[in-house]
Parts: sequence; C-alpha cells; structure tokens
Amino acid sequence: MLKARRGRTVIAIPPWLIPVVYAAGSIGCSLVLPRIENAYLATAAFGLSVASAQAFLSAVASGMMALTGIVFAIAFVMVQFSAIAYSPRLALWFARDQALFHSLGVFVATFIYSLATLAWVDRRGSGTVPMVSVLLVGILLMLSMLRFSWLVQRLRDLQVVNVLQRIGDKGREVIRDMFLSLDERPQREWTGSSGALDEPGLGPVSQSIVYSGDPRTIAKFDIDALVRQAREAEAVIVLTCAVGDTLVEDALMLRVHGAKTMLSEKQLTGAIRLGRERTLEQDPKYPIRLLVDIAIRALSPAVNDPTTAVQALDQIEDLLRRLGRRDLDAGYARDEEGVLRLTFPMPTWEDYLALSFDETRQYGTTSVQVMRRLRSALVGLMESITVPARAEALRHYIKHLDLALDRSAFDAQDQTMARYEDRQGLGLSRNRTQAEVSRS
Repeated sequence: MLKARRGRTVIAIPPWLIPVVYAAGSIGCSLVLPRIENAYLATAAFGLSVASAQAFLSAVASGMMALTGIVFAIAFVMVQFSAIAYSPRLALWFARDQALFHSLGVFVATFIYSLATLAWVDRRGSGTVPMVSVLLVGILLMLSMLRFSWLVQRLRDLQVVNVLQRIGDKGREVIRDMFLSLDERPQREWTGSSGALDEPGLGPVSQSIVYSGDPRTIAKFDIDALVRQAREAEAVIVLTCAVGDTLVEDALMLRVHGAKTMLSEKQLTGAIRLGRERTLEQDPKYPIRLLVDIAIRALSPAVNDPTTAVQALDQIEDLLRRLGRRDLDAGYARDEEGVLRLTFPMPTWEDYLALSFDETRQYGTTSVQVMRRLRSALVGLMESITVPARAEALRHYIKHLDLALDRSAFDAQDQTMARYEDRQGLGLSRNRTQAEVSRS
C-alpha cells in the first residue's frame, strides 16, 4: 500500500509565476508608499540632493537590467551544460530551479521600484526626495547583490557529484514518501511483488476507458479521488497504465469492475494527471533512470569517463538498499473500511534491478573499474537484504555479471581483476572471488 503523506500540504507554484509575484508586489508598493511619503512624510532629504537621488536611482534601474541579462546567461549555461554533459532530461530540471526565478524576481522588483521612486523625486518641482523609498531601493539593491553572489555560487551544482547527489536526494524522498518499511506493512489477505490482484476476484468489467489525444506521459495518480469514486459505485478500479507510461491514441487507461452505477469518464480521467514529460512524483524509477543515463553517457566512447559511472552507482546502490527494506507491494489502495478499491501497476524488485544495472553492465563491459563497482554493489545489496526472494535475485544477477565477463574482451588477468569487489572501482580491492560470492 502506498504510504500516505500526512501533516503537510504541498502547493506547487509554477516557476514562471514567481517573478510575476515579485513584480506585482513592487508595483503595489510603488503606487502606495511614495504617495504616503508625499502626503505625510514630506521632509528634508537628509542631505541628499535631488540630483544625487536621481543619479542613484537611475544607476540602480539601469544596473538591474544588465544584471537580469547576466542571470539569463547563467541559466542558459546551466541548461546547456546539463543537457550535454549529463542528460537531456535534466535540462528542464535546472531551467525550472525556483532559486533562479526568485533571483530574477528580486531583480525585477528592484528595477520597478527604483523607476517608481525616481518619478517621485522633485515631484512637481517640490525639491523633495522620498527618503524611505530611496532607502528601500538601497535595501533591494543589497539583496540583489546577495542573490547574484549566491546564484553564481550555485554554478557549483553543475559539478557531477552535486548533480548525482541532488538526484539521489529526490529518489530518497520519493521512496520515503511512497513505501512503508517491511516492519510497518499491514497484514493482508493476498501477497505479491507488484501489487496486482487476480482479476477473476474483482467482478465483471462494467466499464473501460481508452485514451484519446496527443501522446502524454502519466505524471501522477490522484489516489484519493479514484478510491472515492470506486467506493461510491461499490466497484474496483484497475489502472492498466503506470506512472511514467506514455499514453498514445486508443491506449487502455483503466477498467472498472463490478460497479453498481456508471462512473463519470471525465472524473476518472481527471484523476490521472498527464504531462509532457515524466516527473519524480510517485515515480521511484525516474531518479534511477536519470542516474543510469548519466552513467551510460559517461561510458560512451566519446566521453570515456568510468569514474562518473562509478559515482552514479554509489547513488543507485543507496536507493536500492532503501527499496530493499521497503514493502514494494504498493499497487493497491483501500477505502476507510478496508475494502479494496484500486489497483495499479508498480515495479517489482527485479524491475528495479534491471533498470539499475542492465545498461550499465552492457556499456561497462570494457571497463574493469565499472565491473568491480558493479560487483561490490550487488554483493553489498545481497548482504543487506533480508527478503530471501530479493537476495536470490541478486545472486542470479551476480552470475549474469560473471557470464558477461566471460564473454568480454578482457584477457584472463583482467577478468580476474574485474571479479574483485571495489567500492571505488579501482581503489581498494576486496579479495572476494566468484566462488566466495556464490557461497555467501
């Protein structure tokens, strides 16, 4: 069963809206505060002449425009570098970084408010300077400089270690929010590794819904909405698509079993959130997919950087260790009375293993470093997993790795070296031979 997230409500704000909020706030302040100053605080300019105030505000306004251009240049570099060096799927992740849009919002607010304040300097030849607004512009200028310095510092996020760490952190968050630990799982009447239930026990199919439209990727299921609809109709909804799947014309989306009344097709399809690309929400496979993409790109002949692949395997192993201690039988949901109302596809342990290691093994068979790190990850997982079936799957995968080494272009000495465990790839060997691994 999916682990419910309680105690907090997450509101996703579109990144493009952040600078708009800053701009709207600065416009509102520029319409109110200078008028209050002009009406009630029209005093001497504390030694600041009209010409000096105009020069200061003009310099701030023009400087903010240049600074905004630099921010766009930094954003372009981050997006382009991440797409070329790591994966095209990471480009939008960097482009939608909210920190970037907050910085842009501060620059826009400083620009707008400095122009508005400039309009109230020597208003109607009064010779006065709105000092509170001028001070506020100075504060915004200092804040802009701090945001700019922090934004330049964020360029270090492009380092491969930081990119891998961020992806791993997202994966750990998804795993923590989605799955119960094995100790927390409730007792239930049926078991399985994928959350699927035998369809004959669900009742006859009363309704089927197919997709119509341009190809779209499933980003999220609204579990609560689907369970509520199924309960009202005393039915069971079986989703035939999974989070991360791409729906094409006439693809079967779901079936309704044993419904007493017909369910609204609009409400059913509305509970399946679609997007143009995969997201990390409700999709623990996607962070692993991104890490594998970085690893196999690093192993391409054009790049030839096996150390990056080893660092990606560090994060992948950590995610698999956490998944191995979780109840992966999460493809169902019940109502408040404990009646099954919804089933949906979820990956098995074997699916996670194949996604994590197959491509890295295939592209890394020419690197002793990658083979040693792969073996270390598999043996480490096998020693940490308590579920016998999962440990057996790992043991089978180690044998598959040995077969790949036997068929590789390595000579006998390299094959022997590749069978050592080494968490650094080529650093500190563990004298564990194939026979020792098989006996563990």
